[in-house]
Amino acid sequence: MNGTAGAGWRQVPRSVIVLGFVSLFMDTSSELVHSLLPLFLVGTLGASAVTLGAIEGIAGATASIAKVFSGVLSDYVTRRKLFVVLGYGMSAAVKPVFPLAGSAAAVLGARFLDRIGKGIRGAPRDALLADITPPAVRGVAFGIRQSLDTVGACVGPPAAIVLMAWYADDFRKVFWWAVLPAMTAVALLAFGVKEPAVSSTVARREWPVRRAAVGRLEQAYWNVVFLGIVFTLSQFSEAFLLLQGQRAGLTLALVPLVMVVMNLVYAAIAAPAGALSDRVGRYRLLIGGLLAEIAADLILGFVPGLAGLFVGVALWGAYLGLTQGLFAALIADTAPAELRGTAYGVYNLVTGVALLAASLLAGELWDHFGPTATFATGAGFAAITAVMVARRRSAAGINRPSTARDDR
Repeated sequence: MNGTAGAGWRQVPRSVIVLGFVSLFMDTSSELVHSLLPLFLVGTLGASAVTLGAIEGIAGATASIAKVFSGVLSDYVTRRKLFVVLGYGMSAAVKPVFPLAGSAAAVLGARFLDRIGKGIRGAPRDALLADITPPAVRGVAFGIRQSLDTVGACVGPPAAIVLMAWYADDFRKVFWWAVLPAMTAVALLAFGVKEPAVSSTVARREWPVRRAAVGRLEQAYWNVVFLGIVFTLSQFSEAFLLLQGQRAGLTLALVPLVMVVMNLVYAAIAAPAGALSDRVGRYRLLIGGLLAEIAADLILGFVPGLAGLFVGVALWGAYLGLTQGLFAALIADTAPAELRGTAYGVYNLVTGVALLAASLLAGELWDHFGPTATFATGAGFAAITAVMVARRRSAAGINRPSTARDDR
């Protein structure tokens, strides 16, 4: 790493690191449940792949809709942390519902409430992170938070493996352990994160969702939104990776290894990728991530056995590490500072609807045509997105690294 890059890492505020650890603990809790939930639904509660896709899609769409309202409100009151604490608190409070669920409908209800909490915190958290981070190191900051979030996703599945062995495959007893890290995340957030006296560069005294205000979101922002929609259509729920793990021959207790491999690669790549995007540009890295996604889907769909499974899952982690922080940074780059919450909310709404469609389609394809059709379709949408990004890179200025030009 050169001197400039090292200085960039040192400019990242302490509260960004704390937010990263908040994400780490909450994701540990969530992944402890989610790495087993598809098997619990299909194997114990008798749900179909279509039902699984519907539950995951509805959960994702719910979170995205909630992000619109929380993002808008955080712009209006200029206090992001209130919504972030509320959202994490709701997700922590609903964790006991999972071990008590007796039907797929109960799981849907729990996922619904959990994702409302995620939606309440999502856009304000990203806007808060953008508010407190110098523009020149936004990619690093978003990458660090994403990387620590993914470390939590690496811890949750191994914990699930150990606990499943300890409790002799008793899902419900394992799910109870998710409560502890969730509560830790809320406490760390409440006492460890500081926000500016006014979170936006310009304090707002008017309701931000007005025609004139939305009109201030420039074409560059809407370009990012449109790319995000097409990209999300390739991103069906990771629950299908767990089903593929069981299909490839992993025992019930070892299926969470799928998430371990994916998230180890994800965590290793996310922060360096964010730092690199500050120097070489977001879109160049996005193309690399899309190529990794295409390779992952094709291997998962067409290469049988455990070798194909783990190579495909590792490439899936690489594409997540290269792409997930990029879209958050692109929103910060292209939206006015006082409208960031709204911008994140709108983006998450439309991509949430796309995720619902993608998960329902994945479930239908899985049930009627098999896993190969599901993964091949994902690769197709990723290829379309890659072509769109490549065309946008030819536009004037698209290749230069994103900077503070929109920090208004």
